[in-house]
Amino acid sequence: MIELTRRNLLSGTAAATAALSLGMPLAARASAPPVGRQNAGFYRYKVGDIEVTVVTDGSNTFKFADNHITNKSREELNKALEEAHQAKDLMTTPYNPIVVNTSGKLVVIDTGTGEAAYERSKGVTGQFQTNLKAAGIDRNAVDMVIISHFHGDHINGLITPDKKLAYPNAEILVPAGDWKFFMDDGEMSRATGDRMKTVFKGVRDVFDPIGRKVTPYEAGKELAPGITSVATPGHTPGHTSHVIASGNAKVYVQADVTHVPWVNARHPDWHVFYDQDGAVAEATRRKVYDMLVAERMLVQGFHYPFPSLAYVEKTGGGYRETMVPWNPSI
Repeated sequence: MIELTRRNLLSGTAAATAALSLGMPLAARASAPPVGRQNAGFYRYKVGDIEVTVVTDGSNTFKFADNHITNKSREELNKALEEAHQAKDLMTTPYNPIVVNTSGKLVVIDTGTGEAAYERSKGVTGQFQTNLKAAGIDRNAVDMVIISHFHGDHINGLITPDKKLAYPNAEILVPAGDWKFFMDDGEMSRATGDRMKTVFKGVRDVFDPIGRKVTPYEAGKELAPGITSVATPGHTPGHTSHVIASGNAKVYVQADVTHVPWVNARHPDWHVFYDQDGAVAEATRRKVYDMLVAERMLVQGFHYPFPSLAYVEKTGGGYRETMVPWNPSI
């Protein structure tokens, strides 16, 4: 039996040092080059009998404009970022669509920024299809795609770079309020500002190539077994969230009720320029988050850090998220 003593260890270290000084190769010196990329990003958990797979679409980091928060200063936003250990003057926005396996139906909720974004960003965003495949989910097996609202990071993944259906066998469900508003030529003609004009154009760029073949849905309806739509307006006119429920278990899939939690959850009165009606979005935020606190319900946040599942609690004038620990089993 080999006895490890301090003398043995010191002598071994001395021998290794001597070998290195003489240029002698050691197996321990062998090293691999840096990989330079992350693993595939997906995470599964159960809601009762329903299986949910969170599939990251990547994240985007950008220098934010002075009006990123329309009712607060750049300095106040930077202070909030500092408190959340985020970089000054930079906003990092994750994108996390989910796939729900319920009663034999495979349902995608929101589709991410799209494969064209993957090509443009060199894989930083638009990762949904790559990670979907790594998760063992075939896009052709998807029965239904549910859209929460009509912003590009939620709808662009409906089509491929060559303008074909990304989910050729799926029914596409869209919120009736957003469909009515954004597909109205009169509303489009009255749009002011570059952002709203871009949103209107982006909506048509997605839905026109597929012949506008969608099924509008209303809030308060069960869209698939265990998936119910909930009206959460303000971010867009027809912005809709969804509750996944099975047995006594529930998860609130909030879409963009908040954006990144260190901004809108911790400061619900802050109006981000993405919100079409800041006052209505704030009222919705407070109503939803008060309910989440009262019912101790899990929230799945599209723009929360991956895997974007959390509980929230009341704190001061806002809310603070507690991310659910990674569970190695399902």
